[in-house]
Amino acid sequence: MLQTESVNLPEAAEGVRAARPDLGVVCAFGQLIKDPLLSELEMLNVHPSLLPRWRGAAPIERAIMAADEGTGISIIKVTAGLDSGPIALQEPVAIDERDDFGSLSARLAQLAGELIVRTLDLGEAGTLQLSEQDDSSATYAEKISTDERRLDPGRPAAELERTVRALNPHIRAYLELDGGERLGVRAAAAEAGGDLEPRRLAASDGTLRLGCAEGALRLDVVQPQGKRPMAADAYLRGHALPSLAR
Repeated sequence: MLQTESVNLPEAAEGVRAARPDLGVVCAFGQLIKDPLLSELEMLNVHPSLLPRWRGAAPIERAIMAADEGTGISIIKVTAGLDSGPIALQEPVAIDERDDFGSLSARLAQLAGELIVRTLDLGEAGTLQLSEQDDSSATYAEKISTDERRLDPGRPAAELERTVRALNPHIRAYLELDGGERLGVRAAAAEAGGDLEPRRLAASDGTLRLGCAEGALRLDVVQPQGKRPMAADAYLRGHALPSLAR
C-alpha cells in the first residue's frame, strides 16, 4: 500500500510506476493529478453527479441543496481540469424528496461500483467510446463552508430543510442558540403557512418548530451539544425551550 500527502510528489509517482499498472481508477480524490503521472498513466474518475453539472468537491450536497430532481454517476477520463475530462459512461439516479446525504450517497455508491466494472469491461473489449463535456453547461460544487452549516431562519423553511438533508449525517447543520451553544438538526421538514414569527422556536404536543422567512421548519431530530441525536419530543422532555442567538 502506498500512502502519500500528494500523489504528485516524485516519490509517490515513482511508487505508482513501480506497481506497473495498466490503468488507474480514482474516486472521491481531493487532488488534481498532474504531469508526469497524468501523461504516463491512463486514469478514470468515478464522480457522483451527471457531469458537467456539479464539478468539484461537494456534488451530492449541492444537488440536494439546489432541489435537483436527479443526479447520477459519471465515469470520466482524468485530465488536467477539474472533473472536466471526456465521459465514458453515465447513469442517472432520482433524488427523493426525503433523501439526505446518507441515503443518496449509498445508492450512488452501489451504482458507481456497477458502472466502473461496465466501463472496464468495455475498455477491455475495445468498444468504450468517450464524449466531450459541454463546458458551457458546467456548474461547480464548492466545498461546504462553515457558515453554510448554520441554519438561518431569515431564509425560507424549504431551503433550510434541504440544507439539513444535504449535510446529514456527515457534516451536520445546526442552530446557534442564545448563550453560544449549538443545537444540531439531523432531520427536519418544511411546513407552509402558519403564524410563527421568524427566528422564534415554539413547542406544542412534543413538536418543535422554527419560524422562518417563509413557512416554518419542523425539527424532527435534534442533537444537543455533546450529546447523541434524539427525537424532538425526547429533547423537549429534558430541556427548556431554547432561544436563538441574536
